[in-house]
Amino acid sequence: MPELPEVETTLRGIAPHLVGQSIASVVIRNPRLRWPIPGDLPKILTNLCIQAVTRRAKYLLLDCGVGTLILHLGMSGSLRILSLSEKSPCSIEQPQKHDHFDLILYNKTILRLRDPRRFGAVLWHTGDLLHHPLLRNLGPEPLTADFSARQLFEKTRERRTTIKETLMNSHVIVGVGNIYANEALFHAGINPKIAVDKISVMRYERLVQAIKQTLQQAIQAGGSSVRDFVNSDGNPGYFQQQYWVYGRGGELCKKCGHVIKQIKQGQRSSFYCPNCQR
Repeated sequence: MPELPEVETTLRGIAPHLVGQSIASVVIRNPRLRWPIPGDLPKILTNLCIQAVTRRAKYLLLDCGVGTLILHLGMSGSLRILSLSEKSPCSIEQPQKHDHFDLILYNKTILRLRDPRRFGAVLWHTGDLLHHPLLRNLGPEPLTADFSARQLFEKTRERRTTIKETLMNSHVIVGVGNIYANEALFHAGINPKIAVDKISVMRYERLVQAIKQTLQQAIQAGGSSVRDFVNSDGNPGYFQQQYWVYGRGGELCKKCGHVIKQIKQGQRSSFYCPNCQR
């Protein structure tokens, strides 16, 4: 599943092509995503100007003035920027089986959603985004000052879950996801099985720093392309080449040489070094 670095990479790729541009038309080839694409979206969006493109957690938000188009990549989705040349209108890549949605701008740019598993979303919202059901209960963004060791420490005093499962809880912190939770816990030297109420503020300081650094490094590498993810140019990310523990169960730790263990936590795989992470 695309996580925060992949969504942020997508945001940085599409924003320069969309901001300030007006929508000429909308094509819905298959409305049956995780939630149905509104059937009246072509009528709503036509002639609106995209004023800003932002992100909240793993949601991409296209501000169209009178409302916001909410996009989510789901399990396997990606957004591509295509250009329809006036000189060669047939040169654009033809829609494939899993290309479910096109946003066509007057400058001949096309934003195309490809989603093989159809767990993504294309939704329309008017009014305050903070009141939208998908956004109103989200935790802080990990790359902002709102996410701190003290804040995380105080939020976990009454919880009885493990630190790995807590990092996957979007009500506590958004966008970290399984890959980056594993990697950050390794760099912080924290075992994923430890209960959150047993972790000191000092250890949370190291963890918060590790989360921020891991996510920033992943964004610089264009995210991870473990399965389907490609950026808006159709190119994969490369952060998977820097993994220390994720996906390396049974292999030797690059730091100490011990065997990396793989376990299940909350139906997701966790990878850790029992020597480096206590």
